[in-house]
Amino acid sequence: MYPSVGAVVSLFKGYNAGYKGMIPPYVVLTQPQGRFSESGFLGSKYKPFATGGDPAQPRFAVEGIVAPGVTDQRQRERRDFLHQIDSLEGALKGDAQLAAKDDAEKMAYELILGDAGKVFDLSQEKDDLRDRYGRTTFGQSCLVARRLVEKGIPYITINYQGGWDTHKQNFQVMQRRLPEMDKGLATLLEDLSQRGLLDSTIVWWNGEFGRSPKIDWEAPWSGGRNHWGSVFSALLAGGGFKGGQVVGSSDAKGEQVKDRPVYPADLIASMYELLGIDPDGKLPHPLGLPTRVTPTAADGLPLGGRLKEIM
Repeated sequence: MYPSVGAVVSLFKGYNAGYKGMIPPYVVLTQPQGRFSESGFLGSKYKPFATGGDPAQPRFAVEGIVAPGVTDQRQRERRDFLHQIDSLEGALKGDAQLAAKDDAEKMAYELILGDAGKVFDLSQEKDDLRDRYGRTTFGQSCLVARRLVEKGIPYITINYQGGWDTHKQNFQVMQRRLPEMDKGLATLLEDLSQRGLLDSTIVWWNGEFGRSPKIDWEAPWSGGRNHWGSVFSALLAGGGFKGGQVVGSSDAKGEQVKDRPVYPADLIASMYELLGIDPDGKLPHPLGLPTRVTPTAADGLPLGGRLKEIM
């Protein structure tokens, strides 16, 4: 399976490229999609760090870093007690494998008790800004993403919890979710711009396909919309893309592409180019197969061309 964009960015912009951050170079807020392997054939080294938890809660407990309800003092006491009962610590002093374990432990506790993990502490933000993002999981995830951008994390994904798979009651669901999405995304763009970060940060929003133009009013769907891969939209901002532009169009009913088709590989290759990653470069494949960073027409994918109109 091909690696995700985040895994590829982690390969070319992460630790191999001199990234020194304590937080991994590819972060997912808050849960991975589950049925996908984000790292693909690149392997587990390039899997994302999924925070878990809910940043909309009073204390955002990042799973794997901080346990809910456990104070910093309690964490220190746990660490000290662990060392007290570790009978091998002195006996095997100097062992290379144990030294590597000790280094990993120090890094983990730096995330728990040091400055690195404070990027997830939204109590440091002003209440009015948090309100502008929206006190929802998605809205506060957008705020965490901005803080991660400030810390230089190369790639951040926000997965909208609950998704947009509106086979049933599409319009009732959209009345709840669209205001959350609009508030969080708009504030993120504004916040990045005001902090001088938007020009160096690509914001990319879309799903894996669209929804059917025809509404299914029959029971049990009650106004649902099904999967529709023939035509759908994506939003791009910042990072070198020109704002206020529309590339391509659909027919009047939104059923088929009318002109200038843009395929996923076109969009991804355009982002790689702006990120300084050669879309035609090579990826390391475990079987030694010749594999490009971005699939080409030779791989059987339809292509419409990179987004030169807005680059």
